[in-house]
Amino acid sequence: MANSFKMSRRTVLATGLALGATALVPSARAQTVIKVAGIHASPVENAWNSRLHEAMLDAAKEGLIEYVFSEGVSGTDYARAMREYAEQGHQLIVGESYAVETEARQVAADYPDTAFLMGSSGEPSGDNFGTFGTWNHEAAYLTGMLAGAMTKSNVVGSVGAIPIPEVNMLINAFNLGAKEVNPEVKTLVAFIGTFFDPPKAREAGLAQIDAGADILFGERIGTADAAKERGIKSVGSLIDYTPRYPDTVFANAMWYFRPLLDAALVDVAAGTPVGKNYTPTSLMKDGGNDIVYVPDAAPAEAVAAMEAKRTAIKAGEFEVPINMEEPA
Repeated sequence: MANSFKMSRRTVLATGLALGATALVPSARAQTVIKVAGIHASPVENAWNSRLHEAMLDAAKEGLIEYVFSEGVSGTDYARAMREYAEQGHQLIVGESYAVETEARQVAADYPDTAFLMGSSGEPSGDNFGTFGTWNHEAAYLTGMLAGAMTKSNVVGSVGAIPIPEVNMLINAFNLGAKEVNPEVKTLVAFIGTFFDPPKAREAGLAQIDAGADILFGERIGTADAAKERGIKSVGSLIDYTPRYPDTVFANAMWYFRPLLDAALVDVAAGTPVGKNYTPTSLMKDGGNDIVYVPDAAPAEAVAAMEAKRTAIKAGEFEVPINMEEPA
C-alpha cells in the first residue's frame, strides 16, 4: 500500500471457531469467517469512523469476520486502497466515498466479486456497491428538545463538518426539536470545511458562544471544548461524550453502525447482492440510533416530553422529518 496509509494498516483476527452469520440471522450460516477491510479517511478515533471501527472490532471478536483496516487515507490514495484490499481477497470493503464518489464506483465496477459498503450521499450502483448514510437525526431531534427547554438565552448553536445531506439532516433535526418546545429559539450554524479538525470546531463553537449561544450541538469533535472553556452546556453526536466532558455534555445523539454491518454480512454470506441502500437500518426502531443523556440535567417536564416523543418514534407513531437542505 502507499506510504501515506501503509503504516496505519492493522489487522484484527477473529477468535475461536467461526460461526459465520449465525449470530446475525440463525438461518444464514456461513462456513468461513468473512474477510472485511475498513478504509477510514480520518483517524479511527474520529467520531464517525469510530462507530464503523467499533462495530467491526466487535464482529471480529465474536468470530464473525477477519478485519483489517487503514486509517488516515487521503482522497488521492483512497481508490488505490480499495483496489489493493480487493486484490487481497477481502469479501467486504467498508468505507466512505463522500470525497471520491466517481473513483470508488469505478473500483467497484472493476471488482464485481467484491462487496463494497460505503458511506455515500449517492445511490447504490450495480450488484456490489451498497451505500449508507448516518441517520441519527431521530436522536438529534430528541437532544434538540432538551436543548430548547434548557436554553436561557434562547440561542443554540451547531458546529458541523461539511454541508453534505447527512450532516445537514442532523443539524436540521436538532434545530427542529429545539423549536418544537421553544418556538422563540434562535439557531446558529457553522461548518468547518473538514471532517476532522478539533481546534477549528472549537473556534467555531467559541464564535457561536460570543454570538449568544448557551448550548452547542457538536456534530464535530472539538465543539465541546469550546463549551467547557466558556462554562456552558453541549450536546454530542455519534458517540457518548459525557464521560470525557462530565460537566459539559448532557446529551448525545448516538449512532450505531452494527445493524448496518450485520445486514451487509448476512447478504455477503448468502451471496445476495449488496447493491442497495442500507441507510434505513440506522433508524431507532432497528437500534441504529438513540439518545443517551444525563436525566437530571434538564427539567423533569422536558425529559418527560422528550421520552414521550422517543416512545412515539420507536413505535412508528411519529416520524422525524428528513430535511437535507443546508441549514441557514
